[in-house]
Amino acid sequence: MSWEPIREIKVGLDFGSKQYFVGRLAQREQAIYFEYDEEFIEHGLELSQFHLPLGPGVREFDRFLFDGLPGLFDDSLPDGWGRLLVDRSLRAQGVHQDEVTPLDRLAFVGHTALGALTYEPDKGQSEDDEKPLDLDALAFQTQEVLQGDADEVLGELINLNGSSAGARPKALIGLNPGRENIIHGKSALPVDFEHWLVKFPNTQDGEDAGAIEYVYSLMAKSSGVVMEDTHLFPAQNGSGYFATKRFDRVGGRRLHTHTACGLRHSNFRTPTLDYEDLLATTETLTRDIREVEKMFKLAVFNVLAFNRDDHSKNFTFLMDETGEWKLSPAYDLTFSNGPGGEQSTSVMGEGRTPGTDHLKKLGEKAKLSKSQITEIIEQTRDGLSSWRKLATEHGVSKQSTSLIKDRLKGII
Repeated sequence: MSWEPIREIKVGLDFGSKQYFVGRLAQREQAIYFEYDEEFIEHGLELSQFHLPLGPGVREFDRFLFDGLPGLFDDSLPDGWGRLLVDRSLRAQGVHQDEVTPLDRLAFVGHTALGALTYEPDKGQSEDDEKPLDLDALAFQTQEVLQGDADEVLGELINLNGSSAGARPKALIGLNPGRENIIHGKSALPVDFEHWLVKFPNTQDGEDAGAIEYVYSLMAKSSGVVMEDTHLFPAQNGSGYFATKRFDRVGGRRLHTHTACGLRHSNFRTPTLDYEDLLATTETLTRDIREVEKMFKLAVFNVLAFNRDDHSKNFTFLMDETGEWKLSPAYDLTFSNGPGGEQSTSVMGEGRTPGTDHLKKLGEKAKLSKSQITEIIEQTRDGLSSWRKLATEHGVSKQSTSLIKDRLKGII
């Protein structure tokens, strides 16, 4: 096919009740430029205050970071599984991935990005919101794609993935209150349906990966970590598919999302952030000690629960139509090793063996009281103490149960 790269993108902001024209992205040779619309500047909505603050003039960005995009818009792009799907689909049409620019990829996202940003022209695929979904069939299709087959299902899988990030295959679904009717969920939903996300195992996961993440979500909530509703759907093979309600959609309302990776221009593939940085970012954005405490609770849980894949894309901030920022509910909490076995996000400079002493210093740095810090650590220990019981109840394999129990030894 003849391929003509997109040279200009119109960026919008859609909160559901309010829509704005934000500005324009343009690419000339290898450089990408952005300029805010003058009228949008007058609204005073700071979408990315650290590296793309409101103001007039054309900006150019580091072409070696985020392929030349600012972090604000890179957050809208899928990576891992989502990028694989798009590249495989284009290759089947005779287009090599090297011909595809970041602006082309934003056009594929169009009006259905996670969060509230929108992009025109919109080259995203259409969907049938009423079409029922079979999770076992989708899991089978994802495995076929991962093995290099089944190009004929790429369109539907791209449609279901939207712009969700991460290495594991995902689908954006609509779910009814009884959780027995599952439909396509990338855009608008019928009345009473909610926006959810469901995960499928990749080739490196065990069949109990979904159950492990579900148990971790239960332990996190018991530890005081704020999360959206979670669910473990039954699976034909394995212990189930992990699913969680989306925090960027509330009925017909959309919230602006921005990861710590995009906000701080910190490449998640080469971790450089410390939880001290995340606490400072939370304080600067939200001006609310309650949100800072939420981030501290998340730090404590990740460290004590041996979730070492706590990179900068796994922390997100939400902004509503009034410009108010909050820390998003926690997500991607599960047992995992980080790079080289270290914590992806260090704790007061310690990445290899962070412990309660480092966490106490972190809490003091965040200006939390000693009693608060102690209470949060003890509540987390109590939450993690239910690991074996919950793992047995929800189908985690004996091998995984024993392995994780050994890693949590000394914590619980």
